[in-house]
Amino acid sequence: MLAALAALLVAAAALLAVPVALRYLIDHGLTTGSTETINRYFALFLLATLAFGAFAALRFYLVTWLGERVVADVRDRVYARVIHMDTTFFETTRTGEVLSRLTTDSTLVQSIAGVTLSIALRSTLNLVGGLTLLAITSPRLAGVIILAVPVVIVPLILIGRRVRSLSRTAQDRVADTSAQAGETLEAIQTVQAFTLERSRIRQFGDAIAESFVAAVRRARARAALTAIGVSTVFGAVTLVLWLGTHLVLAGGMTPGQLGQFLLYAIIVAGSAAGLSETWGEIQRAAGAMERLDELLQAEPAIAAPANPVTLPTPGRGALRFERVRFCYPSRPDTPALDGFDLAIEPGETVALVGPSGAGKTTAFQLLLRFHDPDDGRVLFDGVDIRRVDPRALRSRIAVVPQDTVLFADSALENIRHGRPDASDDEVYAAARAAAADGFIRELPDGYDSFLGERGVRLSGGQRQRIAIARAVLRDPPVLLLDEATSALDAESERDVQHALATLMQGRTTLVIAHRLATVRNAGRIVVVDRGRIRATGTHDELLASNELYARLAALQFRDGGNGAGLIAAQTG
Repeated sequence: MLAALAALLVAAAALLAVPVALRYLIDHGLTTGSTETINRYFALFLLATLAFGAFAALRFYLVTWLGERVVADVRDRVYARVIHMDTTFFETTRTGEVLSRLTTDSTLVQSIAGVTLSIALRSTLNLVGGLTLLAITSPRLAGVIILAVPVVIVPLILIGRRVRSLSRTAQDRVADTSAQAGETLEAIQTVQAFTLERSRIRQFGDAIAESFVAAVRRARARAALTAIGVSTVFGAVTLVLWLGTHLVLAGGMTPGQLGQFLLYAIIVAGSAAGLSETWGEIQRAAGAMERLDELLQAEPAIAAPANPVTLPTPGRGALRFERVRFCYPSRPDTPALDGFDLAIEPGETVALVGPSGAGKTTAFQLLLRFHDPDDGRVLFDGVDIRRVDPRALRSRIAVVPQDTVLFADSALENIRHGRPDASDDEVYAAARAAAADGFIRELPDGYDSFLGERGVRLSGGQRQRIAIARAVLRDPPVLLLDEATSALDAESERDVQHALATLMQGRTTLVIAHRLATVRNAGRIVVVDRGRIRATGTHDELLASNELYARLAALQFRDGGNGAGLIAAQTG
């Protein structure tokens, strides 16, 4: 920045020296008719223009570098802040909106931090320097210019505020279109399966139309800003030149002084016009920066405490829910968990069963501290997890979700996400344990095969086994299984259940289960309904004593087949 400012000062000085060279060329060269004098002043004139060109180029390079550096830092900071936000933030903010701010808005900021800011500084410096030298050349005419400055500046400020507001609105509409397009593309198979193409195209077209209208309003305001700025500036210059011509005729100034004054007036007018144009750009970028700043200032509701407590080492995996009550922010009057009280011993396997919406997944989310309970506590190895750094807590837990999330990367790297510092051999071993090694090696490039966005090149069962391999590699004291075998065929399920049985040994496992295989391995089954624990026991005990469990068993037995139901194989 200092180097850019230095180059800017030299370039401005060279530009402001050009009119002086012209004045002396006219008054001392042309009037005397001396070839030597004319050559000398033309040489000075050429030297000034060359210096201006060289240092203007240097300034342009430096400020462009500066703009790139600024936008890179802004994007890094915004992304780092967003990726640490809590679940509630993503429930209320669409992904496309965040991506629009990271790309479109930051690009606007880049233009301001780089070239546009440079033009604004150059124009300001030339304006101030030109006005100063105008006053030295002809105080009388300079006074007229200075009196005209408020006539130019006040409308620019007033309309500039309007441009800023309209720019913010236009950027919001652009973000809406990005969010809608992203949502549709992420669910493209659903859209096509339900023949929603026309509906989604129409909705996107409506969003584009709103974005276009907002952009036109902004362009109209910017056009007015430019028109007022240019017309008032050059109107003042025309007036001053008219007065200057009469002064020359009256003998009040020399032709060289008038030529010098003319060039300074052009520099001042051009600088003022440039400022009016860049002021509109600055206001537009200010609207974009407001949107970015909202993300930079956002604070996650779930964060590490000022003085986090360290979990015991090595981790035992003792879990405890103490009279937990929790309501989702979107449903503050409907508790997802209500008086939920459950203790799980180290190494124990507990299965949570119950109808949809009973609170099973909510228990997982509280244990991972995606939310904090409204009442009660969740303990991990005897420590209230609200007193622990969430990253330290989650590093001791592995999750195999029902909806497997894979990244647009190779199979090797997708498994390695379980433990980023793992060696290739450790990744291979985890894949073998999860019954994934065979199909991975059959891929075109084996473990280096690109799996596509969200793993679209794999079947559901294959994606599930990648997720299990990731959990195997993590090797944590606590394992959370959310319908871990729901996407597997009978043969794959048998292989994976064997791998899971090995993985579950010696570690605490909490299972959301509807299927026989996972329930059969559970030491305890906990029946959950409407956020409360209704019964606890083994399968046989619950079948005889709990009406809800027996009803679920009967339904799944009737609809089962190949052991798909909760009870089918045992009762069959």
